[in-house]
Amino acid sequence: MAVDKNLFLYDLAVVAIMKNEAPYAKEWLDYHLLAGVDHFYIYDNDSPDNLRGVLQPYIDKEIVTYTFYPGKARQYEAYNEAVQNFRFFCRYMTFIDADEFVFPKNNKTIVEVVDEVLRDKPQAAALAANLHNFGSNYQETADYSRGVLERFTRHASDEYIPPLPNTGLPGGNAHVSTIADPRKINFFYNPHFAAYFEGFHAVNENGGVVPIFHNNPPTVEKIVMNHYSVKSREEYFKKVERGTADAYHNIYKIEKFNEEDRNDVFDDGILKYRAARRSVVAPFGQSILESVAASKPINYPLLANALVQNLFPTLIKTMPVNFFAGKLETFLTCRALASHLREVMFDETAGNFFEEAALNAIHRTLYTQISLADVRLLLAELPKILPLDYPVVDDIRKGCLQLIPQIQNAFRVYDPNAWREFVNLQYALNLLKTFDEYEHD
Repeated sequence: MAVDKNLFLYDLAVVAIMKNEAPYAKEWLDYHLLAGVDHFYIYDNDSPDNLRGVLQPYIDKEIVTYTFYPGKARQYEAYNEAVQNFRFFCRYMTFIDADEFVFPKNNKTIVEVVDEVLRDKPQAAALAANLHNFGSNYQETADYSRGVLERFTRHASDEYIPPLPNTGLPGGNAHVSTIADPRKINFFYNPHFAAYFEGFHAVNENGGVVPIFHNNPPTVEKIVMNHYSVKSREEYFKKVERGTADAYHNIYKIEKFNEEDRNDVFDDGILKYRAARRSVVAPFGQSILESVAASKPINYPLLANALVQNLFPTLIKTMPVNFFAGKLETFLTCRALASHLREVMFDETAGNFFEEAALNAIHRTLYTQISLADVRLLLAELPKILPLDYPVVDDIRKGCLQLIPQIQNAFRVYDPNAWREFVNLQYALNLLKTFDEYEHD
């Protein structure tokens, strides 16, 4: 059952980890604001190039949530942390690099395309959009006076699908990036692709199932990820010096420049798209940031009203138990929203009232037919729920104590290779038992 759209702070948020992207960040942010992005979760991987200074105006307007994130090979960690912390605030999340621009066709917003693709596909958790890999446009040196989109207008042909080293899997244009419902994500194991809770999968723009981080043959009629990984020769060499965020060893090599520098097809469609979207979002030469911040502030009264509308029926003592069936995701979203509104809008009493109402509703869903994916979503939230000081939390804990062994037995019988899932469930079981021991000390 779909969650009420009005319960989310953002329709679409971008998650990205960046290192030394200061020359490109403003163009990238402004473009995606035009394309319909509401918010950005930016993880700064110890950039020495004033990235924070470039981001500061967007932080001040509460368009960017900034996290300083030093260390090596932290991309998966950043993505998984963003999902865990913010999955109930965003209807969709897209996980892209600073050299990727999401390009919807026909002047639609990103969300409009995703909604169209995922509509009537209840098991589709994400849109996996193919990449178009752009080359250097034969440029040797960096010209930072112009943007990436103006400088690089030639990409590899559709046939550019080289096999990936050591695997033979298709790479190049067959690669995808993800725009997902974050409440269906289990974890990220690849920068381009997530593992989803049981029963869910990604699809391409035509609705075909995409089981891994490539979609071959590529489909790019409705939406594509323009990937500017090469840029000029000078900029590519800087990328070699910088390294990568998803591995301890550096996958960028100077000798790979000629291999990846593909300039087969002229394509300036994204420039026309940007101009069309600007005429709608920020006409008359207005600042994109100022226009978006003024036209799309978070509507806290609307959020509060949606919270009331979704929780009020649960307060009726005679409400039959089947009313709660299929609504666990909704009530988990309500709990997260109530906690947030307590900080920014409600007083302590009102915030606690709504949070407790959401927790009581969560508890009542445990006595209905509940999907494995919903149980897994609840278990992922346990570290946030168990410390809360409401009587119903102990009831939820006891309900989960009964559910987890049933799921573990199912894995033993039907999927003996799902060792990771079994370990995660055992962690949740131990967590629940720890809280039981703590309460009785």
